[in-house]
Amino acid sequence: MEEKDLDAVSAICMHSFLASVADTLSDEGVLTFTNIATSNAFFDRMKGDNLMLVAEKGEKIEGVIELKEGRHIAMLFISPKHQKEGIGRKLLSSVMHYAKVKTVTVSASLSSVPVYEKYGFQCKGDASESAGLAYQPMEMKLKQGTNL
Repeated sequence: MEEKDLDAVSAICMHSFLASVADTLSDEGVLTFTNIATSNAFFDRMKGDNLMLVAEKGEKIEGVIELKEGRHIAMLFISPKHQKEGIGRKLLSSVMHYAKVKTVTVSASLSSVPVYEKYGFQCKGDASESAGLAYQPMEMKLKQGTNL
């Protein structure tokens, strides 16, 4: 991801979040996510130890994944009109090559748990909530070579 991609990535995250997650959360959760998904918030995380990859079709960004500290999937969002086309799987497979640990984690929104299970993640512990965001802790033990 490049700095020029920030607005498009923020828009994809918000559009997908509003279409599939927002109505399951409190106002606090929606506000928390909105603040996390701003262009400025992405920019700040880009300057840290977060790797962000985008999926493009032509010049248009269709998805994004964020790997925090080489160990945790912090964001994985695909444009709603391009979901179920394999973009998420390709992004996840690509980012796993940069993992610095043998077990990658994700705090999956409750509605995304079945998708992460399809990718090979397993639930670890009970669902929880933080700052209004409901999530299920999940993890995937990486194999040598391709992971997905």
